[in-house]
Formats: sequence, C-alpha cells, structure tokens
Amino acid sequence: MIKILIICGPTATGKTALAAKLANKFDGELISADSRQVYKGMDIVTGKDRPRGVKIHGLDLIQPDQEFSVAHFVKFARTLINQIAKRQKLPIIVGGTGLYLDSLVKPPATLAIKPDWRLRKELEKKTIKQLQQRLKKLNQARFNSMNHSDQLNPRRLIRAIEVAKDLQGPTLQANRYDCLWVGLKTDKTTLDQRIAERVKSRVKAGAIKEWQKLKAKYPVNLPSMSGIGYRQLPDPDSWARAEQQYARRQFTWFKENKQIKWFDCEVDFELVYSYICRKLKSPSGR
Repeated sequence: MIKILIICGPTATGKTALAAKLANKFDGELISADSRQVYKGMDIVTGKDRPRGVKIHGLDLIQPDQEFSVAHFVKFARTLINQIAKRQKLPIIVGGTGLYLDSLVKPPATLAIKPDWRLRKELEKKTIKQLQQRLKKLNQARFNSMNHSDQLNPRRLIRAIEVAKDLQGPTLQANRYDCLWVGLKTDKTTLDQRIAERVKSRVKAGAIKEWQKLKAKYPVNLPSMSGIGYRQLPDPDSWARAEQQYARRQFTWFKENKQIKWFDCEVDFELVYSYICRKLKSPSGR
C-alpha cells in the first residue's frame, strides 16, 4: 500500500505551512485539496500558498468558467499519488475540503456517475420547487437527507436528480492507501480572530480588485464566482463572517473522522514531526 499523509482542518489554521515543513523533512510533495484554489486567476481571495522549495500540485488547474467536480479531484489526486510514490517521495495531501479528502480515500458509489448534459440543460429551466418535486418522486430519502441549504440550491438538486436516475452505474474502487491523518484546530475565539486578520490582509493585498476584474469577465452565478469571498465582496466584514461560519462547518465535518490526530494550530512543530515519524514507521499508521 502507498503511504500518504493527510493534513486537514478548518480554514486559517496553517495547514499548508505545516505541510511544507513536513515535505522538507520527509522528502514529500504536496497535493492541494482545496476546491476553491483550482481556478486560475482566483489567487488572493482564495489564499493560494506556494511555499518555496516545495512542490505543490492542484493549484490553477482550470479557468473559472470550467467545471471541476469531486470526481475530477479524485482522478487527479490518485494519478499524482502514484507518480509521487514512484519517485520514492511521500504524497502529502493538504486542504480543508472534507468531501475531497474523504472521496479520495473512500470514493462514494455515486462518484463514477458522469454528468448528463442533456438532462442538466432540461433541468436548468425548472424552478426550485419543480426540481424538489422531481427529486422527491425519484428518491424521497435522498431529498430528506439533504440539508436545508442544499434543498434550495438548484445545482445540488440537479446533481441529486442526475445521480438518482443512474444509481446502477459503475463505482470506483477504494484505493488501498495507508493513510495517516493529522488535523489542525484551535478554539473558536482564536480562529475567528485569525480569519478576520487574514481577510484584512487579503483585502490589503488587492482582493477587491481581483474580484472586480473577475466579475467583469465571468457570470456571477458560476460555481467559482459563488465561492466564499467572491460572493460577499465588496463587504470584507460579510466575507469574514462567511469564512468563520465555513470554518465551523469544516470542523463539524472533520470531527466525524476518528482517524484524525488533532493538534492545536500553534503547537510546536517538533511534536507533530515526532508523532508522524513514529506513525510512518509503524504498519498502517498504528
């Protein structure tokens, strides 16, 4: 089995900085698992980090008006993991998009269901109420399992209908990775402060100008343009609040994963390093 190290946790906890230090220690390469950083030209608002002296994959993969799904990420990351391992280096996956990370390790049955563009074009003309009724008719349990926000999101509803119509398709097999999960967290007050400060620094670095440039070129209803930050600008306070709310949703997601070893985001690096050294030397990370 290929050994991989996964660095996860809420936004603004220093995941990439930690991963870069570990890459230097373990001769590794980074793979970004951030759904917002795959878009070219969306740099300041999404906070793309490019640590010096460390190779990082997964940034600037597509244009803002192109599609990039969980399935795209899994295919991309799996190919890279194999390539990195063949170079006798440690694949280090770093990011806060929990769905990407979970799907990489254990792909859901629906991941191999490809987009049905004809169906999507038909459904895009429907109202939210009509989409809800269509999904309920196909799979009431699937509709009930969606959170309130997704039940009102036409893009989520259309994908759910698409999946419900094709659940007999092929499935992706789970790769036999030897995964070591490390998470970074901190208390709510500290994290809120870190996020607020980071938003201020990004505004100072030109986030609003970046948003204005993109808004002039791309429709605001694109998935890329509806991401946190771009959706709230030019109001930095609203942006900070949205990031803080997102961080709590991230932690709620990750805390379900009992494999994660959590560290405070301000922990001494040597403690994390020594922990990983012990685990990587033992079978199955135990």
